[in-house]
Amino acid sequence: MCGFVGVLLKENTAFSEEHLTAIKESNKLIKHRGPDEEGYYSDSYMALAFRRLKIMDLKAGSQPFYFGGDRYVLTFNGEIYNYKILREELRSEGFEFHTDSDTEVVAKLFQSIGVKAFSKLRGMFSIIIWDSEERTLYGARDHFGIKPLYYCESDCEFTFASERKCITYLNQLNVLDTVAIQHYLSFQYVPNPLTLIEGVYTLEPGNYFIKEWGEPLETYSYFKPVFKPVLSSEKQVIHQIKGVLSESVHKHMQSDVPLGAFLSGGIDSTFIVALAREINPKIKTFSIGFARNGYSEIDVAQETAAKLNVENISSLITPQEFVDALPKIMWHMDDPLADPACIPLYFLSKKAKEDVTVVLSGEGADELFGGYEIYREAESLKYFKYLPSVLSKKIYQLSCILPEGMKGKSFLQRGTTPLQDRYIGNAKIFEEQEKNQLFKQYNPNYTYKSWTEPLYAQVKESHPTQQMQFIDMNTWLIGDILLKADKMSMAHSLEVRVPFLDKEVFELASKIPVEQKIAEGTTKSILRKAAQGIVPEHVINRKKLGFPVPIKHWLREELYEWAENLIRESQTEHIFDKNVFFSLLEDHAQKKGDYSRKLWTVLTFMVWHSVYMEQNEPISIRSREHQII
Repeated sequence: MCGFVGVLLKENTAFSEEHLTAIKESNKLIKHRGPDEEGYYSDSYMALAFRRLKIMDLKAGSQPFYFGGDRYVLTFNGEIYNYKILREELRSEGFEFHTDSDTEVVAKLFQSIGVKAFSKLRGMFSIIIWDSEERTLYGARDHFGIKPLYYCESDCEFTFASERKCITYLNQLNVLDTVAIQHYLSFQYVPNPLTLIEGVYTLEPGNYFIKEWGEPLETYSYFKPVFKPVLSSEKQVIHQIKGVLSESVHKHMQSDVPLGAFLSGGIDSTFIVALAREINPKIKTFSIGFARNGYSEIDVAQETAAKLNVENISSLITPQEFVDALPKIMWHMDDPLADPACIPLYFLSKKAKEDVTVVLSGEGADELFGGYEIYREAESLKYFKYLPSVLSKKIYQLSCILPEGMKGKSFLQRGTTPLQDRYIGNAKIFEEQEKNQLFKQYNPNYTYKSWTEPLYAQVKESHPTQQMQFIDMNTWLIGDILLKADKMSMAHSLEVRVPFLDKEVFELASKIPVEQKIAEGTTKSILRKAAQGIVPEHVINRKKLGFPVPIKHWLREELYEWAENLIRESQTEHIFDKNVFFSLLEDHAQKKGDYSRKLWTVLTFMVWHSVYMEQNEPISIRSREHQII
């Protein structure tokens, strides 16, 4: 596990000492990604800086890694779980190995088959390979986007890094991308490949790039998460799920350092812990929650841990801790993420790091196995498709004039609105008309539909549930779930591994029919059946909570004045109409509606703006009349 930053010059001008020093300074910004070791490489065209977090033997994985008679230089962030199998295949072809590391396997595989190597890797990775002879740079990102890779192409150089802050530091970039802001207000995150800084992008999952010296960047796709179900007996599928998931967990537990697991009250993390316990009965688990009724799963996690006979370490977060950590969290995030769950994940990672260096987690199960309630929507709305278009239109018009919050309003609107017009992923914050009111640089050419339409076009013949899964895999999973898992864990030099997001697990999940995933009035039906006898019974059919955060209550109580002052003091008048936010906050406080997610999206952006654009001291909670718990 590591972090890296590098620069490819566009002209044969060589690096000045000042430039090399700046690259070393930018490498310090990501010390949290690799506190154990650093390394550097430079020639007349390329400079690389590297940091490493020790997971396996330190000498075996030292980077930058030279191969091919020093023709190639490799730096690599991640873990390859099938490297031992690949190493034996390469040995049979005549390749010799001098270490036991997956780094050398990646190098020799590339030497053998070039860019075809990336699709054969099983794991999480962002990879950079410099061919000094051909003066060509290669970069690749794993199948699902577990590990990040940022880049920027300017007139003078091509810059790449594990975190955006390294690139903006080197290039002194600070111009906001207004299209990215507009999409952020819809999604609560900046969708890949955009970032909030103009000119800086992320390489998309399942993609690699080729950058020949003096030529423009070219990107290619080697993997798309397509769902193609085939008929199979339920008994057979259950057997296959147990087998492939057990094998994935086993491979994800490769480590020379202490390894634990996150444990919530849900089936995903519990399934992982139950399988991991069979390999390491002494595995430690970690849980977190809030001291407010209905916003903690610690009691369930502790009951689960007791029944699995594993240790559980848990803690609670106060509102004060929550908001005080926001500036630092936004610094680590690079771009704002308005998912409140990233804050408890930050504290959970901090707690886990006290005992372990690697943790297993359950991300990806919902997207692969149909875990969101919204995925069952097609069943509840199926009768609307039989309505004549004229009647459907009239029902929609009627629903629009019904009062907000009235029972049935949302159902009628969803039933009479095509899926591609209403579903953009698990988070949909502001509608277009709302963004037009509050965002001063609103552009009607960049609606959320303009982002999702190309995705829907790829799955237009698929079942509605599969369409939603595909949208989530290409938006929500990358932009929210995996982003916060990587950033919040790496903030504490902790490596998170996600056994569900394994290409072999996906290969099976992609073939399971919707009817087996969404069945018997529940979600992840087939996964729950596979978990029976492995996962404690009290977890099997529990409703999904995730990381519930009481911001709805806090913004009416403990955090009201903090939010009001943040809006007032934020230097974002040129971006937003703040009067809209003051009204939202007041209406929310008076319980005229629940506007917490809308408010949190704006407040998160303002904290980020304060850190990155204003470079201000963090705004802390101002005291209120009542006690802050």
